[in-house]
This record gives sequence, C-alpha cells and structure tokens, in this order.
Amino acid sequence: MTTETTETKETGATGRGGPAVLVVQHEEDAGPGLVGERLVRTGLRLDVIRAWRGEALPETLGGHAGLLVLGGSANCEDDEAAPWLPRVRGLVREAVAGEVPLLGICLGGQVVAHALGGAVSRRARGPEAGAVPLRRLPAAEGDPVLGGVPEGAPAAQWHWDEVDRLPDGAVPLLTGDDCPYQAFRVGSAGWAVQFHPEVGADTVAAWAAVDGEDLRAAGGDPEAAVASVREAEPELRAVWGAVSEAWGAVVRARAGARGV
Repeated sequence: MTTETTETKETGATGRGGPAVLVVQHEEDAGPGLVGERLVRTGLRLDVIRAWRGEALPETLGGHAGLLVLGGSANCEDDEAAPWLPRVRGLVREAVAGEVPLLGICLGGQVVAHALGGAVSRRARGPEAGAVPLRRLPAAEGDPVLGGVPEGAPAAQWHWDEVDRLPDGAVPLLTGDDCPYQAFRVGSAGWAVQFHPEVGADTVAAWAAVDGEDLRAAGGDPEAAVASVREAEPELRAVWGAVSEAWGAVVRARAGARGV
C-alpha cells in the first residue's frame, strides 16, 4: 500500500473487533492517515464520523474507548462553518472528565484547548507549513505517549491558527522555534498536538494545491513546504507512527481497566 493510499482512503469503521476509537473527521482530505493505520495495527477499531457530510456525532462517548479529533481548516470557534463543533467540545470535556484517552490533532488540538478554557488565535506572523523540528520540554520525560520523541524530531505543519494560552492544568510537552505549544497533555489521558502526525508529503501536496496561493500570499512557500515534508517522510513515519502506537497502547490499557 502506498503512502498516498494509506492517507486518503475512506476509513469508515476500520479494524475488526477490539476497543473502538471515535474519530471526528472535519474534511474529506484530512482523514486519520498514518495515525489510523497504526491504531488499527495495535488492535483498535476506528469509528470514523465524517462530520462535514452531516454524519451525526453521538451524544456521549458511550462504549468508545478513545476519542481522536482530526485537523481541518475551520477556526475552532466557528460553529457556523462547522456546526458540529459544539458537540465535539462536549465530547472532549467528557473524555477529560472521564479519563477516556483523547488525542487532538491540529484543529483537533485547538478544539481541546478551547473546550477546556484555553485560547486560540490567528498567527500574526503568518502560517507555519512544512517539516519543522521540535524541541522536548522537561515534562516530556516519561510521558507515555510523547516521551520517546527525540530532540529535534521533524513534524509536518500546516496551520494558520495556534493555541496561545493553555487550559489551566495543561502540561506542555513539545515546543518549536515559531510555535510555543506544539504538544500538551490535559488530565490523566488527554493529548493535543499542533502538527500533523497523520500525514506524509502526498497529503501536504494536495493541501498545497488548494491553499498554496493563500500560503504564498501570507509569505510562505508551498513548494518548499511540500519538499521538506517529502525529504523528512521516513523519519516522520517512524517517529509519529511510534507515537500513534503508544497512544493506542494507552487506549487499550484504559479500555481493559474500564471493561469497554
């Protein structure tokens, strides 16, 4: 299976048996990708809700063992453009309160911050795009999901907004030169990242085909962004695939303890 096929295929309910992770997908070209592939490999089942198509999110997490909120182009407070966001915020709060494993990616991470009392703003210095090296913060040591990320590991970026204030009690884990809150932990089993661990260069190239002119107008270089992700792709897949499996292990362990 090629990287492009892995990233863009429609997932639906993926995986046989095993604990189920509720996946909130906001856009057609922003699926679970590598993260979903690795979660299925760990024995989890993905229950993907394509919210932009009008597929209804559940009222509660119910029998789901985890919650994965993916990325997208909407602002995390734009309930008119994405009318399912209030329900997503409710599910995020339920996950944190109930210690159900949570992972928010890019827009999903911003939703986590906003839902729990943090703040998100437009980047005054323009969008961050391409493969960007990250730095570990002290709290990353021993973290069950991000503790193994090496210093300077690249991460694929494509975002115009960013978290500018963490929720009370949130623990920053990874940072970067141009974006302070690249990853943080909330509660006992919640994680949020600003970058895209789920994508490779083919997906970033597809985004550049749509948003490249906007990126260029804001001072970015879409061709360079795609090239940097393509060059870093083997390391991206190794590092963030391992992180995905580590989060999957948390989901499975918690599911067993909760009998889900």
